[in-house]
Amino acid sequence: MKNQNYFISLEKEYGANNYKPLDVVIEKGEGVWLYDIDGKKYLDCLSSYSAVNQGHCHPKILNAAINQAKKLTLTSRAFRNNVLPSYYEKICKLTGFDKILPMNTGAEAVETAIKAARKWAYTNKKIEENKAEIIVCSENFHGRTTTIISFTTDESSKKDFGPYTKGFVTVKYGDIYEIRKVINENTAAIMIEPIQGEAGIKIPPKGYLSEIRKLCDENNVLFILDEIQTGFGRTGKMFAYEHEGIKPDVVTVGKALSGGFYPVSGVLANKNVLDVFNPGEHGSTFGGNPLGCAIAIAALDVIVEEKLPEKSAALGDYFLKKLKTIKNPMIKEIRGKGLFIGIELTQKARPYCERLQKEFGILVKETHENIIRIAPPLIITKEEIDFAFDAISKVFS
Repeated sequence: MKNQNYFISLEKEYGANNYKPLDVVIEKGEGVWLYDIDGKKYLDCLSSYSAVNQGHCHPKILNAAINQAKKLTLTSRAFRNNVLPSYYEKICKLTGFDKILPMNTGAEAVETAIKAARKWAYTNKKIEENKAEIIVCSENFHGRTTTIISFTTDESSKKDFGPYTKGFVTVKYGDIYEIRKVINENTAAIMIEPIQGEAGIKIPPKGYLSEIRKLCDENNVLFILDEIQTGFGRTGKMFAYEHEGIKPDVVTVGKALSGGFYPVSGVLANKNVLDVFNPGEHGSTFGGNPLGCAIAIAALDVIVEEKLPEKSAALGDYFLKKLKTIKNPMIKEIRGKGLFIGIELTQKARPYCERLQKEFGILVKETHENIIRIAPPLIITKEEIDFAFDAISKVFS
């Protein structure tokens, strides 16, 4: 029988060294639970970076995938298919946006939003050609394409991948005054995460999004929110921007849009933004394919029918309050919104993640070396949260 070391060594021999996963080889997932090849059970508290908000292998999404896969998986956009229009209608009516442009990965959605904002700036705002600027924030994470890493402040994902794409202005996250200082006649858009996930669940000051919305309105600038991690219930609302009662011009979505079954992403916006595209100017062979659309429809149905945003709000508050009772000088801060929680330490977080995995069967992952990110599937129960809390409290006792 092949053991975990066999699969780990095989991966190291033939795979590029671009990830540092925990040394556990997962074979099966069901709901909030994962099982390794030896049959050991683990509570998933990462949700594949919020891609499986609905839980692993949700039966409704699974059935939708199987049924559609038996009929038709891909036509490309050279032809129409009968699933895409239903998907368009469902997601637009659910989110309140006029239109969606479908893509596959989160990074593709962000690239699409950048292109849309730039073309909108030249055709609608009449900015001089090639002068459009997009304001972004420090410690952002929007993906790993060459253009996107050009405006990251994370040197580990940027170094040695230049030359970099121009047209971006970086300000400190959470500081509205910095945005006011740099916004000008060439500003096409402001693009941020409503809560920074990869940076360690960093939550901006209350009113920050509202102030950006005002600035955008006053200066004829698009407000783009990256909700790829925070969207579809993760923070206790369908979208994180709803906590401030505002609406952006553009939202990038992905991850939980497919419940972890298939790469599905998109750009949601109003007509004046997405209507800048003409046939042949942008697209994707797999974007909007019938298999992905059928999966996304079922994934959205599960979010609504099972009231996952409401569950995230209640259980996130419960989990956060329990975590904040842990007293340890190594814990610098515990913060979160909904089931999107970060434990910031004064030292490296990796050893604690490894102990939680090996000794207690809890799967979490470090980010930025000293922060533990906790984001379980939104179907988690109070009893399962208690199980996770007991393990975390023991690790820090």
